[in-house]
Amino acid sequence: MRGAMILTLAGLIGKVISAGYRVPLQNITGDLGFYIYQQVYPILGIALILALYGFPAAVSKLASEHKEVSLLTVVTVLFIICGFLFSIGYTQADEIAIIMGDPKLVPSLQAAFFVFLFVPFLSVLRGNFQGSGYMIPTAASQLTEQIIRVVGILLSAWFATRSGDFYHVGRGAAYASCAAALGALFVLIGYMRNHSRSFHWHWSRSITYVRTIVLYGMFISLNYTLLLSLQGIDALTLIPGFVKAGFTLEEAKVAKGVFDRGQPLIQLGTVLASSVALALIPAVTRERWSNQQERTLDSIISAVKFSFIISAAATLGLILLFPVINPLFFLDGKGTGALQLLMLVVVVSSLVMTTASVLQGLGYIRTTAFLILGGALLKWLCNLWLVPGFGLNGAAVSSVVAVTFVLFGNVVTLGREMPFASWSSLPFRQVTFSLLFMTVVVRGAMLLSPLFRGERLLLLFFTLAVVGTGALVYLLSLLRLGAFTKKEVEGLPMSKWWMRVLPKG
Repeated sequence: MRGAMILTLAGLIGKVISAGYRVPLQNITGDLGFYIYQQVYPILGIALILALYGFPAAVSKLASEHKEVSLLTVVTVLFIICGFLFSIGYTQADEIAIIMGDPKLVPSLQAAFFVFLFVPFLSVLRGNFQGSGYMIPTAASQLTEQIIRVVGILLSAWFATRSGDFYHVGRGAAYASCAAALGALFVLIGYMRNHSRSFHWHWSRSITYVRTIVLYGMFISLNYTLLLSLQGIDALTLIPGFVKAGFTLEEAKVAKGVFDRGQPLIQLGTVLASSVALALIPAVTRERWSNQQERTLDSIISAVKFSFIISAAATLGLILLFPVINPLFFLDGKGTGALQLLMLVVVVSSLVMTTASVLQGLGYIRTTAFLILGGALLKWLCNLWLVPGFGLNGAAVSSVVAVTFVLFGNVVTLGREMPFASWSSLPFRQVTFSLLFMTVVVRGAMLLSPLFRGERLLLLFFTLAVVGTGALVYLLSLLRLGAFTKKEVEGLPMSKWWMRVLPKG
């Protein structure tokens, strides 16, 4: 449990860093530079997920099943897989750029695929440490990797802006990611010196290795790619779609950069809601479900409940405040309407991640992975249909439809294990009224926003004040309307104070 908490905390910090740096990146490079970065980001993100979650989980599984894992065999299998991905990506970069609608991206795409060559070594070391129950090396390497990557990306963006060639942003991001992977590798090697006995570099011909790495590793990886898959589909389809909608190529690039402003906000909102909810799931497993079904069901309902309560407020708050958030974070108000629509992804994707985590604990790893693949396919089809006719709004609707499909699939699958009547205990009425009260307060406060336009620091303090006030009104309304049980309130900070707000009885 301690090891799991270390990895969870490192992952949370890493995700916040990963989302937060995109705001200064857009400020430095503008929407055009941000567009270029977002075109290569899905490639870098896939490599990151494989090296941090998918393949290490497969190696860890092998370590739990075998007394001595043949790491030489694992490295060889992983190098074949990742070498194949690198070779295909590097040689077909010009075709990928043509599909994206921007041939100038070829050098950036080629540079991005080099990151896959670091994946086998990172995966083996992290997976072997995790299989031995030692999580600190993975956490330390993850944070090191994120910090080096973010600093490198921002520095390369600054140099690209000074040179006037914004396409250096894409290549700089790829080089920074390679440097970050190398830094993480050095950290892991440093830890390996003190744990050399747990590393066995002999050879094995067991087919189990290949099956576990390919199937288990890939399915685990897919379960972490919901938001990344949406960004990948957008990278491939939005520019051609905008051109069909009547944009010039340069206008389409800027429009894609504007649409990508929503990604860091979606990531932050989703991370907040899903992390709090997942902390409430005390290791849901098939064995625990069989032996302690009532207690496990309570844990599942509480996790979904908190995810829904937090993400619903985050979504509505972002929608109401976007006319202020857009100029505050991104310097102007372009695309506000479409980005407000896109914020609906926060509440749906938070519930997707929470329900998917429950399903994975119950053994539905393949099911959740295939549902994400289905959502990605639906996103692609909706982009092809909606973007040429509706532009940015069409892209936003496509994302919402895709994540809603995945959530529906997760809920139906959970229905095999728990009765649908269980969802009736969720406080839909209390949340609805609390959101209405919050809306009234925030909309009233927003009438003062014109007084702070032009002064970015004052606008920041104003926005934070409105967020704090809206959140307090929302929480008090939930408590007063009985959305939480007494036991749940006792688990909150300053619980004695909040208990006074609860309705009698």
